[in-house]
Amino acid sequence: MWEYEKRLQFPVKITKPNAKIAQVIISQYGGPDGEMGASMRYLSQRYATPYREVAGVLTDIGTEELAHLEMVAAIVYQLTKNLSMDEIEASGFDKYYVDHTLGIWPQAAGGVPFNACEFQSKGDIITDLFEDMAAEQKARTTYDNILRLVKDPEVCEPIKFLREREIVHFQRFGEALRLTQERLDSKNFYAFNPGFDKESCC
Repeated sequence: MWEYEKRLQFPVKITKPNAKIAQVIISQYGGPDGEMGASMRYLSQRYATPYREVAGVLTDIGTEELAHLEMVAAIVYQLTKNLSMDEIEASGFDKYYVDHTLGIWPQAAGGVPFNACEFQSKGDIITDLFEDMAAEQKARTTYDNILRLVKDPEVCEPIKFLREREIVHFQRFGEALRLTQERLDSKNFYAFNPGFDKESCC
């Protein structure tokens, strides 16, 4: 059970609509390394996690990713709000518009729709935590790319905040991995499992 505070984690106040920027930002809503996939990844992985502390980290970060999804949606909405048909056509936003009008819909910048194949929940704590650390770095790289393309400070400030949180999440997952490796029975730790050596398999 969560308690929902009805405010964005970081304020989004964009005064200049820009559909070209919106088409870039939307990738962090439903793209391959976006906030929707991150939230679903961590909130799914937590159930098979053998340690309560690690499950707590996955729950905390998975919940925060929902807040980030909300921020990205607010950015895209404010960038496309009240666009004229001329602006929509000139920006190339017409293809999105024909299917979704100005509604928020999960897709990558290239137009590929979100699907669950974009995140992994393996049920092996080592595998999942390495997946999570890589996911945070990929999201950070995507935000880096956005900041190279976007110069509007009203857009850049919330994007910089989101980028910083990816770095914090990477660090927290690193701590969770160290905790797991300290506690995991060496017989079950994939790198040392004698049951998977060549002699026993052949």
